[in-house]
This record gives sequence, C-alpha cells and structure tokens, in this order.
Amino acid sequence: MSNQAIAALDGVRMPSRRRLLPYVLMTPAVLVTLLIVFLPMIEALVTSLYDFVLSRPRATQFVGFDNYVRLMQDEVFWISLGHTAIWIGLTVPLQMALGLVAAILLNRTFFWRGLARALVIIPWALPSVVIALMWRWIYDSNTGVLNDLLLRLSIIQTAVPWLADPDRALYAIVVTLVWQGFPFFMVMILAGLQGIPKSHYEAASIDGASSWKQFIHITLPGLAGVLITAALLRIIWVANSIDVIYVMTGGGPGYATHTLPLYAFVKARQNLDFGYGSAIAVVFTLLLAGVVALYLARTRKEADR
Repeated sequence: MSNQAIAALDGVRMPSRRRLLPYVLMTPAVLVTLLIVFLPMIEALVTSLYDFVLSRPRATQFVGFDNYVRLMQDEVFWISLGHTAIWIGLTVPLQMALGLVAAILLNRTFFWRGLARALVIIPWALPSVVIALMWRWIYDSNTGVLNDLLLRLSIIQTAVPWLADPDRALYAIVVTLVWQGFPFFMVMILAGLQGIPKSHYEAASIDGASSWKQFIHITLPGLAGVLITAALLRIIWVANSIDVIYVMTGGGPGYATHTLPLYAFVKARQNLDFGYGSAIAVVFTLLLAGVVALYLARTRKEADR
C-alpha cells in the first residue's frame, strides 16, 4: 500500500476516533448513573409487584398490581397526594419570589454586600435536621420565640400550637422550607443578573423607562432560562424532601403533614411493608415525571413564541 493510501486511511480513522471520544469519556458517568439511579428504580418497580413485608419474609409472594389497587382505595394516599400538591405549589413559588427579591437587593452596590451575601447563604448551608430542630423550637407553644414575639406585640392572645394544630402544621413547615431553600434561588438568580448587560438598563433609562418597566422587560426576560432551570430542580428536590417534615412532626398530627414520599418512607421503614411502600414510590415518581414533562413542554412553547 502506498504512502498516500496509508495517509488517506489515517485521515479517515482520526475523525471517527474524535467522534467516539465524547462517548468514551461519558461512559463512566453513564455507568455510575445506571447503577445508582436506574437500578434502584427497577428494583422498586419489581418490589411493588410483591407482597413483601420484611417481618415475614417467607410469606413473600407475587401479587401483580394488587398493591396499586390497594393504593387507589387508600384514603391516606389521597390525603398525602393533596398535601404534596400544596407542599410543592406553595414552597417553590415562595422560594423563587423571596430569592428573586434577595438577589436584586444583593446585586446593588453597598459596602457590606460581601458579608450580606455570605449571611444569606446560611439557611442553605445548614443541615436539614438542624433547621428542623431549630424551627421546631421556634414554633414551640411553651418556649418558642414566635409565640413569645406575637404575644408581646398583642397579635395573639394565647400561645398557638403551630405544629400540633392539623390546620396549621403543614403551612408552618412550608415556611420553614421556604426559609431554607430561598438562598438556592438567590444564588442562581444573582449569577443570572451578572449576565445581563448594564447597557440595556442604561438605554432603557435614557428612553425614560421606569424601574418597574426595566424589571418587566429586561430583568425577567434575561432571567427566564435561570428561573426555569432553578424551578425545575427545586420542584424535584422539594417534592422528595422528607427530612424536615419527619423531624418536625413525623407526619402528624394524625396525617396532617403526610406527603407521598413521607408516606412511602413510613410504610417501608416503620411498617416494613416494602411492597406497598414501593408501589407508593413508583406512583409518585410517575406523577412527578408527568408534572416535570408538562412544565418543560409549557416553558418550551413560551420560549418559542
């Protein structure tokens, strides 16, 4: 074979190797994801088809979709589903709104801005268990600082059992999670604000646009991608969050703070009913995937307009 033919053959091989290089580099990450994420998901799906109670392992048997039929007839499941919708529907928008306000304020120039940015990160940096214990003390009806402050201001006449009242407990925990999670939005939005050219604001000011119009027509469109991504991540994280609820109320009083992930956890951990707990987890995963798919489809349509 001539030297020219060999050179031509090497020229064909090199582009093909370059095309394969990204896939070779991604292979370890894909394998780890398959082992850590998808393998447990498949195992949960298979377990949900069995009557698998850990306290009587020898009685384990295949029951097909019986766990799902039982789930549809379970009143606690529907209560938990409603609480999950409230949990996500309030927490994520409030976190985003508070994070947006904090980011806009911290994007201004003032002499202690660096310290302020560091202090705002504290709720996000603290472990969830620490936050849950701290807020459980704040809400305590006997020694809690919240009741003491409200009594001193004469807003309430008697101490309120925030976490013991079925009508207030879930919303009290929502406030806790909003306080914990808003720094995530703040950091994401603050980074997005750095990418908006200042010349846009200068041009708008010259044209006589007010601060509100600049916010509506420059800031929000410039942050659209950041807000969509951050909201999607927080929907997934908040939906699967059980640590704060479990530490603060354990799902009580009664079922007042039960969410679907917590209900699945309680069934599997306390009742040792892994078959039924897995069925709850599978249904919740499908519901969450549907919500995420609808959210992405809607945002894509708005982006294409």
